[in-house]
Amino acid sequence: MLRRFLPDQYVRSIFEINPESLKEKGIKGVITDLDNTLVAWNEAHATPMVLSWFNRMEEEGIDVTIISNNKKARVELFSQPLNKPYIHKARKPLKRAFVKAAKDMGLPRKEIVVIGDQLLTDIFGGNRAGFQTILVVPIVETDEKITQFNRKIERYILNRLKRKGLIKWEV
Repeated sequence: MLRRFLPDQYVRSIFEINPESLKEKGIKGVITDLDNTLVAWNEAHATPMVLSWFNRMEEEGIDVTIISNNKKARVELFSQPLNKPYIHKARKPLKRAFVKAAKDMGLPRKEIVVIGDQLLTDIFGGNRAGFQTILVVPIVETDEKITQFNRKIERYILNRLKRKGLIKWEV
């Protein structure tokens, strides 16, 4: 059961993920979380660095879809200026939003990676749906109330994974 929470890769931020390394692994599409993955949960718009990351992905032919459990207004405000598809109220970790994003991209699951900052929603959901997954460190340590609760459970899971020798990075 614990293995369902285990990401395929762990990085400090999205900026450690480049299109060249994704292409080497056969990845042609990215499904990414928004809050605390791309920008802080209370930041409305993409930073210049995030814009640059999206541009690099696009230039290299990597499709990117944003999926979030947040409301339409929040996700739309961030995604529309980037001209990127998005799914709001995704209800992660349920599979439906992940599968819809893959279908909309027209790519098989083995050619898509899910990127997110939460084990309980992004990684668990991506793994359950059959995608490769990358866990990133949350951008800020503050969260909304429900996410604060999730973080406590995540710390417990990460400690169990570490004790079992399944993770090598520092928790």
